Amino acid sequence: MEPLEIIAQAVGIVAMVFNILSYQGKKQSTVITLQLFGASLFAINFFMLGATVGGIMNLMAAFRAIVFVNKKRFKAESVWWLIIFITMFVTAYVLTFTVFGKTFTPINALIELLPIIAMTVSTIGFRNGSAKAIRYWGLIGSPSWLVYNICNFAIGAIICEVVSLISIIIGIIRYDIKKK
Repeated sequence: MEPLEIIAQAVGIVAMVFNILSYQGKKQSTVITLQLFGASLFAINFFMLGATVGGIMNLMAAFRAIVFVNKKRFKAESVWWLIIFITMFVTAYVLTFTVFGKTFTPINALIELLPIIAMTVSTIGFRNGSAKAIRYWGLIGSPSWLVYNICNFAIGAIICEVVSLISIIIGIIRYDIKKK
């Protein structure tokens, strides 16, 4: 492994820690703030590994986290934010095969769609307004990222999603099921 790849993986591991800890947050703002740091570092990680789409999606995730952690100021509950974010995600998907030069094949189309699904469901979770919603929508988003990361061999991100899924389940048990 080259030095740049080692540094990229180290950045990915730090990002992983933020994302995993986020699902243990009791309040929505804690979950989103930790995910902001994780997404910012994963953007750097993916760009360093040459996975441009993963980097762009994580930059969008960081921007989305800023909007939702300041939800009153930005009126994040507005349906317009959901429309704006989904439009950004779909635009990035189209740019993947046009501007970024990814070859369009049925397999590539499916693989590159996975982060769009993950980002959309997590945005719905953020918009819902509760840590519980973020955890439950994470049960769709996290496996989508996991498959994408495996296909792109992003080691830190793979480990992150496996541990995140476990963390989501623990968070659901601790805060959502035990509470009842």
